[in-house]
Amino acid sequence: MSHRPRSQDSAAWRSAAIAAALVAVATGVGAALDHYVSSTSQAMLYLVAVVITAYACDRVTALVSAVAAVTAFNFFFVPPRYTLTVENHEHLIALAAMLGVALLVSGLSARVRAESQLAVDSERRAHQLSALATELLDATDEAAAVAAGERALRSAFERVVVVTRDAHGTLRPVDGLPPPVLQSLQCAMAEAAVIGPGTGRWPGIEAWVVPLGSRDHVIGVARIEPAPAADEIGREHATALASVLAQGLWRLRAAEAQVRAQAGLQRQELQSTFLAAVSHDLRTPLAAIVAAASSLQEQRERLTVAEQDQMLTRIAGQARFLSRITENTLQLVRLASGPFARREWQSIEEVVGSVIGRLRGQPGGERIAARVADALPLVRGDATLLAQLVTNLLDNACRYGKGPIELTASSTDDAVIVSVKDRGPGVRPEDEARLFEPFFSGEAKAPGHGAGLGLALCRAIAEAHGGSLRYARRREGGSCFTLALPLEAQPEAQPEATA
Repeated sequence: MSHRPRSQDSAAWRSAAIAAALVAVATGVGAALDHYVSSTSQAMLYLVAVVITAYACDRVTALVSAVAAVTAFNFFFVPPRYTLTVENHEHLIALAAMLGVALLVSGLSARVRAESQLAVDSERRAHQLSALATELLDATDEAAAVAAGERALRSAFERVVVVTRDAHGTLRPVDGLPPPVLQSLQCAMAEAAVIGPGTGRWPGIEAWVVPLGSRDHVIGVARIEPAPAADEIGREHATALASVLAQGLWRLRAAEAQVRAQAGLQRQELQSTFLAAVSHDLRTPLAAIVAAASSLQEQRERLTVAEQDQMLTRIAGQARFLSRITENTLQLVRLASGPFARREWQSIEEVVGSVIGRLRGQPGGERIAARVADALPLVRGDATLLAQLVTNLLDNACRYGKGPIELTASSTDDAVIVSVKDRGPGVRPEDEARLFEPFFSGEAKAPGHGAGLGLALCRAIAEAHGGSLRYARRREGGSCFTLALPLEAQPEAQPEATA
């Protein structure tokens, strides 16, 4: 057995009090003016009280107020007074007419008030739908969209539970939900229809269970209380809010799936492009190595020592070139496939020192001059990738630049800065926008200039570490590449082991 909510009981008592007060006021004013006005004017006072009651109270209270007003007028002002007897037929007709007018005015006022309230409710519901649609457009993930949907539903109803279904069909969150409730949620999703009071489905439950989506596209479900069976407009509003929420969730999931598909397609295209470009650039050094090695193998007796050394130098140089292209390609494919997992504390001094030590014995390596600040803070990252980045910058400076090459390492309040400067022609202004694109080499490539992956890999490594890599033209000619790596809270110093 259901009970009326306490708020409805208090509203009924308040309406009755207002009606009684208005009839009492009309009686008091009519008594005060008894010697100055006619009974018709006194009847108008009661009619005003009935109109005000009809506007301020519910329909039943207004009808009771009309009957009470006619009865009070008859009792206090129609002869014989202080009785309900009517001695004059004209007075009886006047009382009947007053009762009819009072009932008519009461009914019309109640209808106008109901239509006005319906318009206000419709405007409020439209505003809730519009606000929810706007929030869903701004939502960047599914959790934010579900939170926006719950807020919109709670602004219209008292108790709301929203449950979504993931790609594997699992409902979440369902912790703490009783088995009957969970069963009703599953039923609404399976039938893709609203169940609960007034729907003809599961009338025994005390809530509406509204699916989020249509058949074969149900993404979740919302349980809403209270759910009066006669409140068809409320049920339709709940369905509309659920429909808007479902569209927002499907939009986010479709966008996420599209991003994944595009990322997969880009990875495939990138790998295909890598294979095509790198295979083209590998042919020349491989042919040079094979030719030099074959000459050494077949004609060593007829070659002088200088010629043999020249061929060995050529083989070593081309092998290093092949190694550099292969390493750049593998690292760029690795970064394009997703974020790397190795993020350890690294010392920039050690990274720079190891790179310079390897490059000293190569052509141009003697031109490198390094200035590293003392006590540089540590950075989190992959030592192999960071070394590859510095190696590519110095290698480019050795091959394309002229004069001394300056490498500096310093720090600011929020970053470690590594700069590589050279003197040379630099980069043409029209090529600066595409400088870090894969396979872009500016002017026509000369033999041994590579596949154009070095700078693309450098920027990819910098961005993978949360940093940046920028290019600037030097005033007297040449290039300056500046790497900025973000600083994090430094690890605590570990005590040295004692013997």
